[in-house]
Amino acid sequence: MKLTNTVKDKLAAGERVIGCFIPLPSPEIVELCALTGFDFALIDGEHGPISPETAYPMVLAAEARGIEAFARVGQADKQMVLKFLDIGVSGIMAPQVNTAEHASASVLGTKFSPIGNRGLAGMRTFNYGVTDPLTAFVEPLNDRVLTMVQFEHVGALEHLDDILALEQLDLVFVGPSDLAQSLGLPGQPNHPEVTKVADEVVARARAAGKKTGTVAYSLELVENIFQRGFDMTVASATGLFASAAKAYVNGARSMP
Repeated sequence: MKLTNTVKDKLAAGERVIGCFIPLPSPEIVELCALTGFDFALIDGEHGPISPETAYPMVLAAEARGIEAFARVGQADKQMVLKFLDIGVSGIMAPQVNTAEHASASVLGTKFSPIGNRGLAGMRTFNYGVTDPLTAFVEPLNDRVLTMVQFEHVGALEHLDDILALEQLDLVFVGPSDLAQSLGLPGQPNHPEVTKVADEVVARARAAGKKTGTVAYSLELVENIFQRGFDMTVASATGLFASAAKAYVNGARSMP
C-alpha cells in the first residue's frame, strides 16, 4: 500500500513548496488555496478557533481539491495531535519547540510503533478497518506524515544540533515573530538580528540534511526567503485577503 504526500515528495526531490496558514474553520478557503495553486493548506490549530471537529471538513476539502492538509497543533499533547492525525492530516507542525526532548515527543507522537507512540485504532486514516487490516496502514502512514517543529526562541539555538539529529524529523520551521520577541525585538520579525539567527538555523539544518521553512506575507519576502535557502514558505489566508481588500478599497476610493 502506498499513501502519498506530494509536499514530502517535492521536498525530497529538492523542490520548494508554498503553503497557506488558515486560522479560520473554513473548507471554502482551503478550496480556494488549492484552486489558486498552493501546495498545501496549513490548518492553524494554535491561533484561532479551529478544533479537530472543525478541521475535519477542511481536510475533506483539501483531499477533494488535490492538495495536502497539514495542521499546527497548539497543545503539546499527543492525544490532541492524534485527533488531527486521525481525521487525515498528512503533516503536523509543533510550535514553540525549544529542546530535543520536546522535539522528540512531538515527532514520535506522529509515528506508530516501533518508531513512535502514536495510538492505533481503526479510524478514518485506516478506512475504518473496512478495506484492509490495520497493520497494512502502519508503515504507509508513518512514511506519509511530514513532521515539522517550530524554532521560535533564541534559547533553542543551544539545543538545535540535538533537535536536528532526530531521525524522524523532516523540517524546522522558523517563526520570526516569536523569535523577534525572544531577542527583545517585539514586532520586528525582519530585524537583522532575527534574520541572522534564522540564517544560522537554515545553515545548520542543511548541514544535517533537514529542510527548513518560514512565513512570508509578501512576494518580496518570498524572494528573500528563497534566496536565503529556505525550502518552504507559508502565506496567511487572512493576510492575503486583507492586503488585496485594502488595495481594492483604496483604489476605488481614490477614483475621481
